Amino acid sequence: MEASPPPDPRASPAVRAFRVLTRAPAAISDRQLGLLFAVALAALFEEYDIAMLTSALRYIAADLAIAEGDLPDLLAVIRLGAVPAFAFIPYADRVGRRRVFLSSVLAMGVLTVLTSFAQGPWDFVVLQMLTRTFFVAGTAIAFVYIAEEFPAEHRGFGIGLLGAIAVSGHGLSAVLFSGINHLPHGWRLLYAVGGVPVLLFPWLARRIPETARFAAASSAMKVGAFSWLGPLRELLTLRPRRALGVALAGVLPTFGIIGTFQFSGYYTQSVRGWSPQQYAVMVVAAGAFGVVGNVSAGRLADRFGRRAVGAALLAAFPLAATLFYRGSDRWLPFAWAAAVFASQGGRAILRAQATELFPTAMRGAASGVFTVLDVLGAAFGLFVLGRMLEGGASLPAAIPLVAAVTVGGALVVLAFPETSGRELEQID
Repeated sequence: MEASPPPDPRASPAVRAFRVLTRAPAAISDRQLGLLFAVALAALFEEYDIAMLTSALRYIAADLAIAEGDLPDLLAVIRLGAVPAFAFIPYADRVGRRRVFLSSVLAMGVLTVLTSFAQGPWDFVVLQMLTRTFFVAGTAIAFVYIAEEFPAEHRGFGIGLLGAIAVSGHGLSAVLFSGINHLPHGWRLLYAVGGVPVLLFPWLARRIPETARFAAASSAMKVGAFSWLGPLRELLTLRPRRALGVALAGVLPTFGIIGTFQFSGYYTQSVRGWSPQQYAVMVVAAGAFGVVGNVSAGRLADRFGRRAVGAALLAAFPLAATLFYRGSDRWLPFAWAAAVFASQGGRAILRAQATELFPTAMRGAASGVFTVLDVLGAAFGLFVLGRMLEGGASLPAAIPLVAAVTVGGALVVLAFPETSGRELEQID
């Protein structure tokens, strides 16, 4: 039986309760679990902002006078805010994970609040583009934290749990959105709530240290004005095939996944005639089951390997998406849960692989490439979906076709070497 580590006297009651609630393995220390709790809490509010755009899209479009036909292109442009993150994330391999992560959390919180004051479509788009830049950076480094700090045999569990807590921001968004018709200022107030990380910043800064692996390796690194180029150059020259694989792992799944989720609120309310409360119930109830996909995938991947579990989940996603957009009302919650389960579990494994396959000096850059391409893949998917809608296709006809691209992500997972249960330094 696995022996429990000595309790950390600095561990708060919240961390101890978190251990019981998550049934964390005994090999994970209180310090490691506390770090996960803090990083995941920040990530939750990052996902909240993303989810609010999905939930409140109909209200935002009506308030800012955005035509339905323009929505896919505007959403795609917003996601292109990930591009500047290419120049920001690699600094985590030079100045540290902590500085990049905390600055990203703070900037995103401020920009989310500013979004609530947008007066027109392009105000909204510009603010959300900038928000995406720091969302992408924060997300990339969050997964690096868990990969570097958790024991090898439980990295999948840690990364899966981080993803599960982060995606709970969608549930929080749905709960608050359910009362949108009764809130003063409607969707604007809901965006203002996204500024909570600014209030939490002092607490987060005290509880999120630098990773031990970066601290040990940083003495050999040189930092210059263009130090962000170094990790990217090393990534492309020393690990070109894996860099290409990570890029494809970012683009293909999210290309297929984005339409299913981005238009779920719009589709159920505008086409199916659901109320905001009905949509919120589906997201919270069925989505809660689906969120388990992150943790379940992590545990299964630790036990049976990243490749088999990840490929199976990603290959199953198009079936769930088709059932959601073409099935009857009674099947929608079940299809939603299956879609969340498959997508979150599959992407959690991809994130794990993107951080595990590279050495410390370029791990942040690799995670950044995956996260940025993940967002760009979503932009490409929305662009293609927009062209299909312009050509006369309906959402139920177009989205299942786009969702089929996730099968390409399943093939990428199978092409990577197995990383489960191996120390990062032993993976070649």
